[in-house]
Amino acid sequence: MAIKVTSKKPLTANNRSHALNATKRQQKPNLQVVRLEDGTKVRMSAREARSFRKQAEQEEVTAA
Repeated sequence: MAIKVTSKKPLTANNRSHALNATKRQQKPNLQVVRLEDGTKVRMSAREARSFRKQAEQEEVTAA
């Protein structure tokens, strides 16, 4: 089981038809399972995973 890192939650809103009927809907975050270098699995949003990957690449460039 992956560890949940993010604090993002589903957004709730209404679907509105042309007749202005309101029905509840949810917009869920884009959670992905990412494996870290030490082998642990982590659930984080796609945006956080992208930032995490870019930061790791920057550290590799500055270290070299």
